Amino acid sequence: MSVASALSAVLGSIRHAAAGRDVTLVAVSKTHDAETVAQALAAGHRVFGENRVQEAMAKWPALKKGFDDVVLHLIGPLQTNKVRDAVALFDVIETLDRPKLARALAEEIRRSGRSVECLVQVNTGREAQKAGIDPDQADALIALARDQYGLRVTGVMCIPPADQDPAPHFRLLADIAGRNGLAVVSMGMSGDFETAIAAGATHVRVGSAIFGARDYA
Repeated sequence: MSVASALSAVLGSIRHAAAGRDVTLVAVSKTHDAETVAQALAAGHRVFGENRVQEAMAKWPALKKGFDDVVLHLIGPLQTNKVRDAVALFDVIETLDRPKLARALAEEIRRSGRSVECLVQVNTGREAQKAGIDPDQADALIALARDQYGLRVTGVMCIPPADQDPAPHFRLLADIAGRNGLAVVSMGMSGDFETAIAAGATHVRVGSAIFGARDYA
């Protein structure tokens, strides 16, 4: 199946699951080359997600030149020494997960003058090996980022444990967003985005169902 056909199929599934609600597809283009991504751009898609700052820097500046309306999301962990590059390239940073990063982002956003949205990543499964703030600390980080650092925090994101039913994790994230007055709930990937939409996702991050299997070699 071509990228354009796969993209169309995923968008159709999202529309069906959303039942009239507006849900944004973040097409996850990490590890896929510019030629492959260009097929999705040619098909009319404009919202993409990348995992690594350096990979995105090598690929997206040239792609963006022809498409000024692209919205690029960082969906992978962000180290503070990559903040300047991330703020320069990305429109949405989905992986704000600690006060030190909030401070670094605020400083760079002020310095650069760019308007960047931030989502707080919540480690709903409390997995030691995974990035994200503990659910019990999410409200405090959201308040700190918004009120003390002045960040444009618009939502939350999560990646549930791979070996668990994702639905409770999705409901937990939606609850955190709701009580903090946040409009964006980024959750759900190729294997579970319909479950995420049912739980209230406003954004789903789908890669392999559009671009095919990733080559990590």
